[in-house]
Amino acid sequence: MKKQFKVLSLALLATAILVSGALATAIPSDAVVVERIWNDSFASILTVDVSYPGYIDINDEAAGPLGWANLHAWRFSENGTDPIEFDNLDGFAFYADLTISGTGDGESGLQIRPWWSGADGRFNVRTPDGEVACFGGRLPFYSFTASNGVSYVKGTTVRLGMIYRTNPDMNEANPATIEYIYDGISSGELPFDMGNPDEDPPHGLWGILSPAMAGGHMQFNNMSGSGEGSNFNVRWENIEFEDLGTVVSTEDTTMDAIKALYR
Repeated sequence: MKKQFKVLSLALLATAILVSGALATAIPSDAVVVERIWNDSFASILTVDVSYPGYIDINDEAAGPLGWANLHAWRFSENGTDPIEFDNLDGFAFYADLTISGTGDGESGLQIRPWWSGADGRFNVRTPDGEVACFGGRLPFYSFTASNGVSYVKGTTVRLGMIYRTNPDMNEANPATIEYIYDGISSGELPFDMGNPDEDPPHGLWGILSPAMAGGHMQFNNMSGSGEGSNFNVRWENIEFEDLGTVVSTEDTTMDAIKALYR
């Protein structure tokens, strides 16, 4: 009976892995703000208001010795304290209404930050020139300004979205893809290139890499030029997150590897 149970267990495990069944991606119930990733104006007056998923509001007012830029971000969280660490194989989408205001200028938007940097991986909306582009970290480059002729105007509200789609293969022929949405305009699905093979494991290849974090960023630029008392305000509203499922890779799985789990 014990031997039959073991064989049955192996068969069930093999089926779970080889069929590539979908698992659940972590679902955020809160958000956590990461302050002063860049802190060129350390005495600035920072005000943060989080009421997830209704809104997240970050306001930075220039004060004290003024430098070039301050960068702040928020991340999806399950407990309001720790950011969720998304796996390379986690599929998800998220959206928010973005409004940039204030007397100063800078850049903001959505973000999927790579494991090595809190500043990169941006769906970026910039003032005063209105450029809208996606770049950095693991993200495939796309410019809504160059490709679609859009230009953001400070004080207006636009809806942004990022859709990360995975698959069971995750290789050169079938990489993960990402789709950017700007106020109803889609970039189409864009493929990821390959990560560094020397860093896999543990980080993975052909996607966002593990662990990644998702949320939004705001960067108050040229604080010294803006002057004392100037401010940069960003508000994200109507935040939505969708679990697209976690895939199980089939690439390197063999029955010998499965059996090894039981030795």
